[in-house]
Amino acid sequence: MAAALTSYPWYKKEDTDAFFALFQNNIANFIIIAITMIELGFPASIVYGQVLPGAAVAVMVGNFYYAWSAARLARKEQRNDVTALSYGISTPVMFVFLFGVLLPAKQLTGDAELAWKVAVAACFISGAIEAVISLIGRWVQHHLPRAAMLGAVAGVALTFIAGEMLFKTMEMPIVGLVVLAIIIIGLVARVSMPFKLPTSLFAIIVGTVMAYLIGDAGGERFSDAFTHFGFYPLLPNLAWFEGLGLLFTSMLAVLTVVLPITLYNAIETMNNVEAMEAAGDKYDVRECQAVDGVGTMIGALFGGVFPTTVYIATVGAKWMGAGRGYSLLNGAVYALATMFGLIAVLAALIPVSVVAPLLVFVGMSMIATAFQANDTRYYPAIALAMLPYFANYVMTRFNRGAGEVVSDISSAIVVLGQGAMFTAILLGAMTVSVIDHQFRRAAAFAVIAAGFSFIGLMHASVLGFNAAPDFTLGYGAMALLFVYFAFQQGEASKR
Repeated sequence: MAAALTSYPWYKKEDTDAFFALFQNNIANFIIIAITMIELGFPASIVYGQVLPGAAVAVMVGNFYYAWSAARLARKEQRNDVTALSYGISTPVMFVFLFGVLLPAKQLTGDAELAWKVAVAACFISGAIEAVISLIGRWVQHHLPRAAMLGAVAGVALTFIAGEMLFKTMEMPIVGLVVLAIIIIGLVARVSMPFKLPTSLFAIIVGTVMAYLIGDAGGERFSDAFTHFGFYPLLPNLAWFEGLGLLFTSMLAVLTVVLPITLYNAIETMNNVEAMEAAGDKYDVRECQAVDGVGTMIGALFGGVFPTTVYIATVGAKWMGAGRGYSLLNGAVYALATMFGLIAVLAALIPVSVVAPLLVFVGMSMIATAFQANDTRYYPAIALAMLPYFANYVMTRFNRGAGEVVSDISSAIVVLGQGAMFTAILLGAMTVSVIDHQFRRAAAFAVIAAGFSFIGLMHASVLGFNAAPDFTLGYGAMALLFVYFAFQQGEASKR
């Protein structure tokens, strides 16, 4: 039972655990962005001077807003156990913008600066689209089954968070397994740590010390850490405006990537808000989608090229007992860390295997919540909704070479991974409807899936008419089958 509101603290001990979990997730994305963009030929001046500061502004704005929103909810419901929504860059969206926007823009223009401006414009448009989508957010949330939405989130958690971070944990098995044990003891079993330290902080200290003592982290990490140390002011610029001109002329094809990934981002926000409601904190999904869209647009005004969203780690923070302090701290730390180049410093000093177990816990909590928040009869729907993300994970990691790499396993991996969020939710929704014997509703979801496949939102690499004909026909056949059983059900009721 929730505690009656006496005061809603700005910061409490549990916020430290949640801060490190959220910080690690965002910092991992920031480092991936930096390394990948430099490998793609973007200069450090753009990466560290524009892209990361722009992303930090978006993260700061969103986290500050959601900390305020949590305080508003606490006052409204007279509770002091409200957890603020986490906010950051979605990992799948990040990879799509890296390889679906930045890379083709650079290949087409042959100029890194022009490509960056095109990507900034694409990011700004993505934010504007999500803000518009927010107008129908409540309606979509009401009509989509919870099991389908949470099952899709659990699929992301299993692959991109828990699975990916478990791999990173095992890269330093001695260190990683010890840290994982501390996380399980402290955050799962809720056993107090020595000196009453927050579990995440204790785990990072122990893991980092072990890494250096046993030689898994050498002295060269220190020299690498300060390579990009400097001052990168958070200043707005007109790159987004200049990029719009390019985007709507020679780079119009890039917009075919922006629309589906923006829909994905809006649905991810909706799913994560739904997960938080299941965990006990009810936020307005329409407001959250609007905030995410505006936050993305503000980040683009400062040079950022990656849309932001309510983050999947929120339920993990709720399980940790966090309030609003972790969100405030995350926003402030990212602004300062990006301004002074400290993100690269911290990432180099602390081995990934030390902080990865925290994200394993976040993924575990998301998967557990998907099942705990639903009746047992819907478990098959949750399980089915999780599966498309196996394909999406493989596809994302191999990028453009995925089809060739996995062709000996199955030709369906790539097409199943394309539009995985839509596929996961719609398959889950059909299954929930069938479990409830609502065959007409199942048919409606199958028709939507056929429509999405027809225009390329699912099972296709680009938008277009008749983009995935086999899947269009397949979902159409499913719809007819569901209609048949609806007819049979109606006939049976007349007898």
